[in-house]
Amino acid sequence: ELEKHNIPKCYGAVKPTAVFVPLEEMLRNKENFELCTTEIFGPFQVITEYDDSSVDRVIEACERMSHHLTAAVVSSDTAFQHKILSNTVNGTTYTGIRARTTGAPANHWFGPSNDPRGAGIGSPEAILLVWTSHREIIEDRLPPPDSWTTPPPT
Repeated sequence: ELEKHNIPKCYGAVKPTAVFVPLEEMLRNKENFELCTTEIFGPFQVITEYDDSSVDRVIEACERMSHHLTAAVVSSDTAFQHKILSNTVNGTTYTGIRARTTGAPANHWFGPSNDPRGAGIGSPEAILLVWTSHREIIEDRLPPPDSWTTPPPT
């Protein structure tokens, strides 16, 4: 729990946390995979790494996920983008060197007045209303303007 904050208790306020899990360990069995890919709404990340020899295992991980909602392929390598995009089925997918890695589109159903306590996230109705659509790929292929720099980590 964070100290010295004024966030209402009903929303929670915890310190951001990240854990590293090797890709092969994440894919070792169903229990590990579910533990590493269960979505929680909080400042928590599971991080892994890959190289050229393990890209197919990354694609396997993407395809083993249950919801296939959004994704980002942050790369300027068009052959790499093509390999990932042609072998995955995520809904809204951002691709390019400035692809955003946040998931939720603007129309995500967070409940009445956007109060997360009334959210329909994960319910059958919310999935149908928000995520039933064609696949949308947002590309960023042009070079960035000279004034553009990589944003600082958050």
